[in-house]
Amino acid sequence: MIRCVRLWTGEDQNSHAEEGFIDLEPGPRGDFLTGKLGASHASFQETRSGGTFEWHTAPVRQLVITLSGKLGFQTRGGQHFILEPGEILLAEDTTGGGHSWKLVDDEPWRRLYVVLEPGTAIPFKRGGQA
Repeated sequence: MIRCVRLWTGEDQNSHAEEGFIDLEPGPRGDFLTGKLGASHASFQETRSGGTFEWHTAPVRQLVITLSGKLGFQTRGGQHFILEPGEILLAEDTTGGGHSWKLVDDEPWRRLYVVLEPGTAIPFKRGGQA
C-alpha cells in the first residue's frame, strides 16, 4: 500500500483531509500496480528546509509525491496530518479556505507534481484518519 492523504473542499467551503491509500492490484512478477492514470504534465519542485506556505488552495487537481522532507499540514477546520517521503497528497481542494503546510524536519521538501487530466479516476481508498 502507498499511503495517500486526500484534500478536498466540502460544502462548508473549507478544505478537509482524509487518510487512505492508493489501491494496487496484483500484476506481473508479483508486483502490485494501478492502471495508467491520465496526466497532462508533471514537474519537480524543491523548498529549502524551514519552508512554509500559508493558507492556499491547490491550483489544479493533482498528485503531490513527496521525495524528501517531512511536512505538517493543517486545514482551517483544525485537521492536522504529516506527510513523509514516499507518501502522496491527492490535492482536490481547488476552491475555498484551503490548507497550509510547514516543513517539520531539517530536510528540503523535494516533490513531484502530477497534474491530472479532467475526470481522471484515482484509486484512492479511505482508511485510517488524517
